[in-house]
Amino acid sequence: MSKVRVLVLRAPGTNCDVETVFAFEQAGAVATRVHINQLVHGHERLSDYQILVVPGGFTYGDDISAGRVLANEFRMVLGEDVPRFIEGGGLILGICNGFQVLVKAGILAVNGGSIPLTLTDNDSGRFECRWVHLAANSTSPCVFTKGIDRMSLPVAHAEGKVVADGTVPEVNIALRYTDEQGNCGAGYPHNPNGSVEDIAGMCDDTGRVFALMPHPERFIRGTQHPLWTRRSIGERGDGLRIFQNAVRWAESL
Repeated sequence: MSKVRVLVLRAPGTNCDVETVFAFEQAGAVATRVHINQLVHGHERLSDYQILVVPGGFTYGDDISAGRVLANEFRMVLGEDVPRFIEGGGLILGICNGFQVLVKAGILAVNGGSIPLTLTDNDSGRFECRWVHLAANSTSPCVFTKGIDRMSLPVAHAEGKVVADGTVPEVNIALRYTDEQGNCGAGYPHNPNGSVEDIAGMCDDTGRVFALMPHPERFIRGTQHPLWTRRSIGERGDGLRIFQNAVRWAESL
């Protein structure tokens, strides 16, 4: 059986692509860093891959708003390539800046796009860089979070607050911020940005398009956790399970 192929998209300002490639390699896939211009000019084809990832960073400096320029490239330059990729069964993962891109490009839509949503400035008014506790929603169809109960991952963002013009359906909420005991509604700093419904990660109605603000690629090994010398963290970090789930699902196609 040939290995699952993962396209890790780069653009000016992307800075988590190498770590994301490593995470997918640890999960058993073949991951390739591809600059968006390689797709635009036809040097790479999205259809040759099973998983598309938009990793973290500050694409185009987030000069207009976080992820906006790359989102426009998705809509106006890549055109129908991404919808065809999804319709063909492909998986899409957006991490931090990737979350912002997928939402603003309309790729990650809630209830068929009937509920407008976006990501905006943290309530704290500053860049939040800390470890957070997360709980997966067992009622979500999200491929990436299957079998996951609770996790601990780092966040690093200034525009991570999810806001929606309406109630976000429970089925689209894949991850929530919690306190250390797993309780939602704990407020700041447990919810580092003030997201509605404590949303840390969302999926589309199919469960195959998933985005989250925390960084799973930064907790692949137990030694990456700041308390690894004081707690029995284990050899593998919580984030690895997200990548393993994606690879296993793609292998079943």
